[in-house]
Amino acid sequence: MFQDRLQAMLVPAVRAAFLDLFNQAPEAGAIGFQPTRPEFEGDATINVFPFLRLSGQGPEQTARAVGGHLVAHVPEVERINVVKGFLNIVISDAYWLTFLGETTGQDILQFPPTGKQVMVEFASPNTNKPLHLGHLRNIFLGWSVGRILGAAGNEVVKVQVVNDRGIHICKSMVAWRMFGNGETPQGSGLKGDKLVGKYYVEFDKVYKAEVAGLMAAGSTQADAEKKAPILLDAQDMLRRWEAHTPELRALWAMMNGWVYDGFNATYARAGVSFDRNYYESDTYLLGKEDVLKGVEKGVFFRKEDGSVWVDNTPEGLDEKVLMRADGTSLYMTQDIGTAIKRFEEFPGLARMIYTVGNEQDYHFKVLFIILKKLGFSWADELYHLSYGMVDLPGGKMKSREGTVVDADDLMDEVVAEARSAGEQLSKLDEFGEEEKSVLFEMIGMAALKYFLLKVDPKKRMLFDPKASIDLQGHTGPFIQYTYARIQSLLRKAGKLSTPTGQLAIDHYRLLPEEKVVIKLLHQFPAVLNESATKLDPSALANHTYDLVKAYNTFYQTVPVLKEEQEDRRAFRLALSMSVASTAKKAMWCLGMEVPERM
Repeated sequence: MFQDRLQAMLVPAVRAAFLDLFNQAPEAGAIGFQPTRPEFEGDATINVFPFLRLSGQGPEQTARAVGGHLVAHVPEVERINVVKGFLNIVISDAYWLTFLGETTGQDILQFPPTGKQVMVEFASPNTNKPLHLGHLRNIFLGWSVGRILGAAGNEVVKVQVVNDRGIHICKSMVAWRMFGNGETPQGSGLKGDKLVGKYYVEFDKVYKAEVAGLMAAGSTQADAEKKAPILLDAQDMLRRWEAHTPELRALWAMMNGWVYDGFNATYARAGVSFDRNYYESDTYLLGKEDVLKGVEKGVFFRKEDGSVWVDNTPEGLDEKVLMRADGTSLYMTQDIGTAIKRFEEFPGLARMIYTVGNEQDYHFKVLFIILKKLGFSWADELYHLSYGMVDLPGGKMKSREGTVVDADDLMDEVVAEARSAGEQLSKLDEFGEEEKSVLFEMIGMAALKYFLLKVDPKKRMLFDPKASIDLQGHTGPFIQYTYARIQSLLRKAGKLSTPTGQLAIDHYRLLPEEKVVIKLLHQFPAVLNESATKLDPSALANHTYDLVKAYNTFYQTVPVLKEEQEDRRAFRLALSMSVASTAKKAMWCLGMEVPERM
């Protein structure tokens, strides 16, 4: 992948060179440029080895011939150098300066509308516990992918499925009835999701004690785990809930209401929202009719006990049950129905993305195959955005044992880390307490989000709250600090009445530190496109860091306000403005804010 603007200029020129020199040319799609490696001089590099059959010459001869043609016919190509079969092209300063002049003050990270509607599903929590660190990676990943797709010109619909029914919900309900004594969020001072989660943990404690007691009385572990009284109570509660017992439905609605309030508070602090919420209690019966239609069509088959299955062995998988012998559905069944429902509700939907951890890779592979077998053409446009687990220095998290890292607590921790680090800086002496609180919240949340997003989603990762705050490290706060530094510079320039007019590019020669920054700016649209195509915010996150790191090198070695030549001062201020505006938009795409002062 290389920057689209430069490639659009060079590809036709390379084809013209081959035609003039060798009377035949490679297809445009076969010509690709890469940024030149740092150890060689150049801005763009093309490998000519694939095209030697066209030239009939050796790699170096071919590269030199094509390079010479480019120098002679493309004004923007200043000179070339050849390393074996690799043609390194040096682009003129005038090209880079023209790019900067045309884009200063413009949003280079906003593409024209594609006319496509894309749905991104993320979060999808269970209502028996508060959100935790694993949820945060999911939420920030889904939210940033949505924003990146929006910047790439798509209409984005953000949705979540709330898993608000099932045995796990009943476990919290049973424990609350047994031990809660009418406890409420208002009376306890706990957020509603934390209160319900407290009773989910309490259920597990009692369950383990009962299992141990049954085993001590002579039961096998397997029997004890099935016959523990508190588990039988939860299973009975689930049956009565499904039978619409009014008293149980009222308890369920009350406790879920507490959890929704808790979730919404966490979402608000995390800066995310949804266009549509789907509740499993509404969707769990979906898909049954679609499965039965599949039986009629011969897509699925019944076994002797009446259960319905799909045979995916031709696809290299196995047989999968879609409906039990008693006619009840499974998660796969309702996922089939929910997908169909969404495409009915959103007729213009072109693509649907599920943000779900990699432990569900198999599930989604099967789901997409089933929907394709049912004849839905849009099944090819379904995508599982799979991501790895997040670990902490202390090890794995376990919800039932209450050892998860609570999302609210983690946000409190990173904001506290930001405050601790920030209060050591004398630059904050002029900030009021309220202003400091807003700033530390902004820094802490950026630290958390950036640390989770800078890693390829597919990789398992280790989160370190202290390392995420480092103002000199590969962190969100480092990007924020650079943005604030540029804003301070521009304020000083305004007080000095320093002009920021047009640069006379015909005689200006770029310094290496300036050129590096412009080239990174130039690559941003292609990086955004890559992030949108691959659904990978880490590409945009890391490129933003590379940009601000290069700018800091420039800032520390090249005078800006102290530059005596007016046109050079104007250019460096324009460059600074472009870095700030691009970094701000990139951080917005990643779900983060940047402070004007820091």
